[in-house]
Amino acid sequence: MLRRLIRRLLLLVLAGSFAGTALTGARIAADPTLTPLREAGAEWVRAETDRLLAEVATPEAVAERITTRLDESPRNWLALDALNDLAAERAIPLPDPLRTRFAMSRASDHGALAQAASCAACALDPAQCSLSQVMFCQAPIALTPIGDIAGITRAGIAYAAGDAVDGVDLALSVVGLGATAAVVASGGSSVVVKAGAGLAKLARKMGRLSPRLVAMASDAVRTGVDWATLPAVRSVEELRAVIRTDAFLPLTATLTDLERLRAATDIPTALHLLPLVDDAADARKLAVAAEALGPKTVGRAEMLGKARLMRATLRLSETAMTLAASLSALFLSLAGLVGSGASRRISRALLRKVPPPVG
Repeated sequence: MLRRLIRRLLLLVLAGSFAGTALTGARIAADPTLTPLREAGAEWVRAETDRLLAEVATPEAVAERITTRLDESPRNWLALDALNDLAAERAIPLPDPLRTRFAMSRASDHGALAQAASCAACALDPAQCSLSQVMFCQAPIALTPIGDIAGITRAGIAYAAGDAVDGVDLALSVVGLGATAAVVASGGSSVVVKAGAGLAKLARKMGRLSPRLVAMASDAVRTGVDWATLPAVRSVEELRAVIRTDAFLPLTATLTDLERLRAATDIPTALHLLPLVDDAADARKLAVAAEALGPKTVGRAEMLGKARLMRATLRLSETAMTLAASLSALFLSLAGLVGSGASRRISRALLRKVPPPVG
């Protein structure tokens, strides 16, 4: 009698679990906004990155990363200072030879003569700019509409002459100068998107755009520009008439979150982190991390790498937890039923082997 009651209860739980799982699955299929992962809050991001650092940022790993950065030419002092701060924050002692090399390298790179020579090289070639110099040598022009106008003019002249066109520069100039319809459609603001476009153009000159982001810009230009009428463009209104705004939407969405990243940090930090951005999702996750971590973002990015840092900006949604609970209950119910059936069969088999009582 008790076994029958238990079996019926397990069947009831199994039916309820199956119904819950099916209902949650149907909700996910019917509503694309119901995703298993959602954007994490600032406290979660800080706690999760600290947890990951406890696993990854060993004294040996931090020293190795600093050594690797010191071996670069030119040295990235934004990253080096962030790593040094992270070591101090986590009370990680650096070997004496490494601390001595760190100090000597800083003195060498920040001397007046070295600064003057490197800034002159930066002014001539943005690819030679260090992240600390770019604000003085390149940003004043790259982050204004002057660069956008020049980019579109260059593209029109090159196309009319049959020369190669820099599609990436043109795409960023188009968005930066006035693809207002694309901005509105993506939910951004013109000021934010223009600032993001200026940042991306500067990063492109410095060789700090990822290959996938370059490909996104190239695709937008290839499919979204009326090349025949481009050379005649002389105003923002005329520009809007020769572009197909939907082709620029992925790029616009990405640039919106790039500006969000810059606003949470600063221009040099955003430029340093830009190689981690392949698409709009990456830009959004990186912006979330920067808003939660602030000045600590670079040090954590250096030690955790892209995958861990991005993963720390997401957490399971309520929908995912509901589905996981339903699946767990379903499997437990099945296991209970199988176990109950197996137990009953084993009991019957044993009883058959027991000899009948004598007399």
